[in-house]
Amino acid sequence: MPSSPSSTTSPSSTTSPSSTTSPSSTNPAPTSTPAARREPSGKGPSGAAARLFLPLIALCTAVTAANIYLAAPLLPLIAHDMGSTPSAVAWLASVAQLGYAAGLLFFAPLGDSVNRRRLVAVLSLVATAALLAAAASAGTGALAGAVLVASAATVVPQLLVPLVAERAPADRRARHVAAVIAGLFTGVVAARVLGGLAGEAFGWRAVFVGAAVLTAVLGLATAYILPVERRQRRGPLFAGLVAIPGLVRRSPDLWRACVRQAGMYGAWSALWTSLALLLTEDEGYGMTTAAAGLFGLFGLAASVVAPLAGGLVDRFGAAKVVRSAYGLAALSVPLFWLGGQVMAALCAAAVLVHAALVASHVANQTLALTTTSAPATANTAYVVAGFAGGALASALAGPAFGHWGWGGVCAVAGAWLVLGWTATAVRRVR
Repeated sequence: MPSSPSSTTSPSSTTSPSSTTSPSSTNPAPTSTPAARREPSGKGPSGAAARLFLPLIALCTAVTAANIYLAAPLLPLIAHDMGSTPSAVAWLASVAQLGYAAGLLFFAPLGDSVNRRRLVAVLSLVATAALLAAAASAGTGALAGAVLVASAATVVPQLLVPLVAERAPADRRARHVAAVIAGLFTGVVAARVLGGLAGEAFGWRAVFVGAAVLTAVLGLATAYILPVERRQRRGPLFAGLVAIPGLVRRSPDLWRACVRQAGMYGAWSALWTSLALLLTEDEGYGMTTAAAGLFGLFGLAASVVAPLAGGLVDRFGAAKVVRSAYGLAALSVPLFWLGGQVMAALCAAAVLVHAALVASHVANQTLALTTTSAPATANTAYVVAGFAGGALASALAGPAFGHWGWGGVCAVAGAWLVLGWTATAVRRVR
């Protein structure tokens, strides 16, 4: 995979004071125009607030990211409470993904054009209200509407990651981004594992209420410590959404990051979303749903690897880290195939694929955030591309399992890795 200049040096296209001393990228200056003119920011947090800045953002990211996956482990409890079957309410998990996708497209680009402090506070309160409405819903229709709104408002992490990248010292930028990504993956694991356990103990409505309280407290606390920004918006409010295609077209580095992560996330999604079928089917391992759910603890490997990946990106550049991540993912695919009969191979593959996913994510997202003059819009393009790659691969993995078994799922994952690798190998930075 070719290495771009900006992926091996510290990018300079950020707005933080610390980034002005970083080595300049050899890429042409970005031609995109931000939707807002950024005035000098007011003083950021100081003292204790400054020390809490990164940890609080990581914790807020974990809680808000968990909201997207909150319904999935609670589906059996929701179905029982509403007199239905788990398969009849399984679509609620898809509603959450749809809401998150809509939030990414409409709200995440606003990070380039409006006051993020106010936007984080508003979205946190909206998500809180929607979660409380979900807890009080009497039917699946009302619950779906509340989950849709809550997930759409759960784009706070994608507003905070560009800010962290802007404020981080140039030589530690990837490590700061990695800390937030570690929080995100921790939240995903917590939602799938702890959410199910808490629901079993206290009921699914109590889980939604607890998530609402955590979202309000951490969202407002995070908004309070964010630096004051004085911006004068120019152009339509959703100009960032319209600018995404042109921004990707003009930035080879951003395009490469999007395609690479779409391939990686697609491979992970195909394997991970189909794993429950292998674990619970009689033809597979015949586990109970609860035992299969505990397999999600392997996702903690991502949280452990994220800080290490950030240091490697800062030291060796994004391109080398992504290349290594693709190598790990490629190794995991035959291990997953072997894991259809050997549990030890399945466990090893689960660790490898999560390590590959988060290493690739840290490297590609750092590159996406620093390659243009509109980081929030670029980040939206990057996250949506990864999400689209994952959603399409997951959609193909189900039929592949039905027709060819676990081997078919592994084939889909391998195909996505090949596509992500070869598509980025043919377009070079000029």
